[in-house]
Amino acid sequence: MEKITPRTLSGFMELLPPDQILFQNMVKSLETTYALYGFTPLDTPLIEASEVLLAKGGGETEKQIYRFTKGDSDLSLRFDLTVPLARYVAQHGNELTFPFRRYQIGKVYRGERAQRGRFREFYQADIDIVGDGTLDLVNEAEIPSVIYRAFTALGLRRFRIRINNRKVLNGFFAMLGLSDRAGEILRTVDKLEKIGPDAVKKLLTESGVPDSAADEVLAFISVGGNSDEVLASLEKYRGKNPDFDTGADELSSVVRLMKDFGVPEEFFTVDLTIARGLDYYTGTVYETVMLDHPEIGSICSGGRYDNLAEYYTDRKLPGVGIAIGLTRLFFVLNDCKMLNPTYPAAPADLLLIPMTEELSSAVSLANSLREAGIRTMLYGEKKKFKAKMSYADRIGVPFVLFLGEDEIANGTVSVKDMKTGEQSVLPRGEAVDFLRSRLSGAEIPPVILEL
Repeated sequence: MEKITPRTLSGFMELLPPDQILFQNMVKSLETTYALYGFTPLDTPLIEASEVLLAKGGGETEKQIYRFTKGDSDLSLRFDLTVPLARYVAQHGNELTFPFRRYQIGKVYRGERAQRGRFREFYQADIDIVGDGTLDLVNEAEIPSVIYRAFTALGLRRFRIRINNRKVLNGFFAMLGLSDRAGEILRTVDKLEKIGPDAVKKLLTESGVPDSAADEVLAFISVGGNSDEVLASLEKYRGKNPDFDTGADELSSVVRLMKDFGVPEEFFTVDLTIARGLDYYTGTVYETVMLDHPEIGSICSGGRYDNLAEYYTDRKLPGVGIAIGLTRLFFVLNDCKMLNPTYPAAPADLLLIPMTEELSSAVSLANSLREAGIRTMLYGEKKKFKAKMSYADRIGVPFVLFLGEDEIANGTVSVKDMKTGEQSVLPRGEAVDFLRSRLSGAEIPPVILEL
């Protein structure tokens, strides 16, 4: 029989056990942070009816969707976690309590060209706060505190949350008589970091924006300095457009509240270049960048939207949320050698090696250790002692327990600390407390190490 060459499809990430453990602990860390803020977990189906998933339709999204039929059903794989959330709150709105706070960490699919750091199947880690009719501005200020806590818990220190407000930008464009071009201009402005101001101006003028207006747009979004200085620069535009004034007030309030929420000033800045290309953002917008790796781009982005579920219901459901492209973040961290090489990747706390042919005593001991909450792997292979210890070394367990005829007869166990090489003989009744004390005293390092 001809053998098929095993392979992974292009654009799909598959990890070996040590990296998978690192990835899973990133997920656990994010889940812990999200839960601290009262976000509830949500898991929507990977597959949705195409008419539901593509209610908005058009653009690049529809070109990239994985769509197929099964019988008479027209189905699609979800391409993000926001559209399924919109469907969910529209469908279950009468059963949910608002504001509804959810987090979801799951796979999404996009049939785009696979390239380094960009995947066709990838995990997103989202949080959203959805209101019924209204949603207070305080939620827009709380989101950055979640970002700050989430990334510092992972071990990141050199990052910055950049914030802006779409009302400020839309109001400014209205002052220039460019309201009907606002969406197009925003999408062009969003390319500033990638292509530079000269290229942005060229795109603006080529699209019909007057040369003087293009210069004013670039001068406006290029204001530098700290958050207070950028906010102060907005004052000269006050009184010229109500949307602008509202946006400036919201931006100022969000900055003040972020400080109250405990986000240190060195971790955020007001940046008038942040536009977010998607049209549905209506208020505060966020992008988070790694200071030492700006080439990576945003590692967490999102913002405020006025009507999440407008394609499914007449009920107004405003919200605010962010998304972390977790697979891409993991890839670039690994590429930058920032994942902790010393992170404990062992699948168990100890390896129990029976030293007798008869295994009932070893099985009983393994069961009692697991009942005590100690992750225990029983080695059942009939190999030489050297091979057994080599296995323990390779999987990285911190402890090995030996159970031979003498230990069984004396009611003891032999415990070897694989880090120090120290070996102890303990009464079986004391083994659990001994292991618990050693394991609880071991400091768990961060997943990410910044050099």
